[in-house]
Amino acid sequence: MKTGKKKSDFISTGVVAQNRRANFDYEIGETFTAGLELTGTEVKSMRLGHANINDAYGIEKNGELFISNMFIAEYSCRGYETHAEKRDRKLLLNRREINTIIAGLSKKGATLVAIRLFFNERGRAKLLVGLGQGKKLYDKRETIKDRDWSRDKQRIMSHANR
Repeated sequence: MKTGKKKSDFISTGVVAQNRRANFDYEIGETFTAGLELTGTEVKSMRLGHANINDAYGIEKNGELFISNMFIAEYSCRGYETHAEKRDRKLLLNRREINTIIAGLSKKGATLVAIRLFFNERGRAKLLVGLGQGKKLYDKRETIKDRDWSRDKQRIMSHANR
């Protein structure tokens, strides 16, 4: 019996992984859409949805940007070729965008956060990254309070319209 994956299991376009805590833990300023330098087995594993960017962050090495701590599981149907699951992967951006991000990272408390990993309309793997400042505990409480109030407001308005 054939144990391979069906064609319908693959993600051709759309979101592969999201970092939902990014907006809660960081005050995201500017966002950039970056390409990724990947191997073949990494792309195949991502098409199956086996990726996690919750702990991923950007680093700068020799004037280039890399995403570190991004997890892409090994491809199960691989032959002799394989990849390291948590290696540093190069971000593909314009030089102007790279310079903007490096200047932003030089500020105190700034970090480059992975927000969303997806395949675009052309089937290319892209990563939405944001330049963020870490939030303090009281800022997080304020975010929770605002979210709860907007939810209550929607509930009140829906009951008022009946």
